[in-house]
Amino acid sequence: MTDLIGRTLGHYRIVEKIGAGGMGEVYRAADERLGRDVAIKTILGSVADDEHRMGRFEREARLLASLNHQNVATLHGLEEDEGQSFLVMELAEGTTLANRIALRPIPIDEALDYARQIAEGLEAAHENGIIHRDLKPANVMLSSEGEIKILDFGLAKAFEPTGSDPSNPESIADSPTLTAAMTGTGVLLGTAAYMSPEQARGKQADKRADVWAFGCVLYEMLTGRKAFEGDDSSQTMAAILRDKPDWSVLPAATPNAVRRLLSRCLAKDPRDRLHD
Repeated sequence: MTDLIGRTLGHYRIVEKIGAGGMGEVYRAADERLGRDVAIKTILGSVADDEHRMGRFEREARLLASLNHQNVATLHGLEEDEGQSFLVMELAEGTTLANRIALRPIPIDEALDYARQIAEGLEAAHENGIIHRDLKPANVMLSSEGEIKILDFGLAKAFEPTGSDPSNPESIADSPTLTAAMTGTGVLLGTAAYMSPEQARGKQADKRADVWAFGCVLYEMLTGRKAFEGDDSSQTMAAILRDKPDWSVLPAATPNAVRRLLSRCLAKDPRDRLHD
């Protein structure tokens, strides 16, 4: 893909590249009409030229654009300029939750505050019929004031190739959000590690898949390690289907109510899992 730095798409002047993903490149851009900075996410030609996938994405984008919540990054629009399709989104400043966790486990009170904000964003989306399907620490931005912004709601479904198989590393890697630091095997493990058992089996995902991923994210905030791990994506998914998280690594001070919450979120059978 051609580097867009210095170019103008519509009335958006591309300033710098800030990441890449399954859909293309991610840039910081200046909205010269409204005088604000935004995130521009370009869409790969292989997707934009697929009428079925693009139509599905446009429907998801319209739904997502109707969602207005302080803990969800806003989608401003889906546009095209000189044959380049792109998303215009709120620019969420700060660091990813993945980067914060990499420093050290997050203290319980702080982790629960972040978890509450994530839960509120998820709830607002679910009430509007939107499922994330790719919730993970790399898709959560944390501002310097401690405000959470969830990125890329609904985009995983929109960009999933027809007939894709979650056991295929290429489909796992096709996550819409990917920071520059997440490359190679880390992409596969980073995405597979938060899949619900039903997703790993290739079954239809509903909002309970987001509840599972929420449990994985909260566990990781508290322990500094993933709830399910393996040497590669297939082993990670096998662990999701077979193993239980190591509850012994939770901080000793973790309240019993939080332990129960994690257990209910990470129930392998979605019928036994918290539904909301």
